[in-house]
Amino acid sequence: MNVLYAVALTLVSVAAGLTTVRLLRGPSTLDRIVALDVLVTLIVTGVAIDVAARDDLAAIPLLLVLALLGFIGSITAAHLVEQREDLR
Repeated sequence: MNVLYAVALTLVSVAAGLTTVRLLRGPSTLDRIVALDVLVTLIVTGVAIDVAARDDLAAIPLLLVLALLGFIGSITAAHLVEQREDLR
């Protein structure tokens, strides 16, 4: 089972690396906003895999805080894009 956790964390890490490239290079502000939202989601996924691998529930509050932070960030970004025409 540890091999599955390692493979999953590796895939999430590769996805996070590619998302970071999009975050830094993204041609528009909207691309960067979406990349940041995806990166927060990948961080939550990585922490969830770590919680499952260690069978330790101490990081569950961290998962909730990160998920709520990502959700509020997405709503704020959508509101910003809606208000500003140059970000579309």
